[in-house]
Amino acid sequence: MSEGLTVPRDYESLRELILRQRQKLPKRIAQVAAYSLDNPDEIAFGTAASIAAASGVQPSTLIRFAHHLGYDGFTSLQTVFRERLRERTSSYDERLNALRSSGAGSRNRRIAEGFVGASIRSLETMLHKLGEEELDRAVARLAKAETIYIVARRRAYPVATYLAYAFGKLRIRYLLVDSSAGLDPEILNFATDKDAAIVVSFSPYAPATLAHATALAELGVDVIAITDSAFSPLAQSASQWFEIAEADHAGFRSLAATMAVAITLAVAVAEARRGDG
Repeated sequence: MSEGLTVPRDYESLRELILRQRQKLPKRIAQVAAYSLDNPDEIAFGTAASIAAASGVQPSTLIRFAHHLGYDGFTSLQTVFRERLRERTSSYDERLNALRSSGAGSRNRRIAEGFVGASIRSLETMLHKLGEEELDRAVARLAKAETIYIVARRRAYPVATYLAYAFGKLRIRYLLVDSSAGLDPEILNFATDKDAAIVVSFSPYAPATLAHATALAELGVDVIAITDSAFSPLAQSASQWFEIAEADHAGFRSLAATMAVAITLAVAVAEARRGDG
C-alpha cells in the first residue's frame, strides 16, 4: 500500500479499497480478495488454514494479502471482518431496537426518515457509478433478444417480478424463471444465443441464481447481471454487469437503486425496440 494512505478500519472502506485495486492485484492475492468479499463471515471466524484451503491458496498468501492492503498481519485484517459481522448480523430484534434510538419526531417518522435517507444514498451512489456506455450496451443486447430470461431469488426476487410486470405491459417477450414444479433447468434449455437474460443476486448469493446464470452463459445467452461486487460470482457469467451496493438503515436494506436500474432497462429496451421498428 502506498505511503500516506490510511489503512481501512471499517469493512466498507476496506471493500472500496479492494475494488479500486482489483485490476492491479497479483493473481493469488486477487483470488483471496474475491473470496473475502464473497465470504466475509468465513474470513471473520475462520482460521488461516481453513480460509486458505477454502480460497485455494497457501496460508502465506493471506499474510501477503493483508500486507498489500497496509495491515501488519492477517489478524489485523480479520478484525475488520469481525467488526463488520457484529454490525451486520445483529438479530432482527436488535435491528428493531436500533430503530428506537433517540431522535426528533415520532418513532415511525424516524423509521421512515431512515429508510428514505438510505434509499437516497443508494440512488446517488448508483447514478454516480452508472456509466453511459455500459448502460447503452446492456440496452442494445436486451433490445435485440428474442426472449429475455429473468432470474432472481431471495432478497432480489421482487426485482424479477417487477421486471416481468414491466416487460408484460411493454409487450416485450420474457420468461420469468420461477417454476414451482422445479423445472427451471429444463426451462433454461429452451434458451439460445438469440436470447438475453437479466440476472440479479446479492451477497450471500443464491446458489440457484448462480447456477442458472452459468447455464445461460454456456448456452451463448447474453447475461446482464445486477450484483453488488466486482468479485461477485455473477460477474464471471455475465456479458455485462452493474454493481449496486444498497445502503442500509439499522441493518435493513431496500432495493431502491436496484429497482431504478431495472425499470430503466425495461423502458429503455422498449424505446430501443420502437425505434428499430
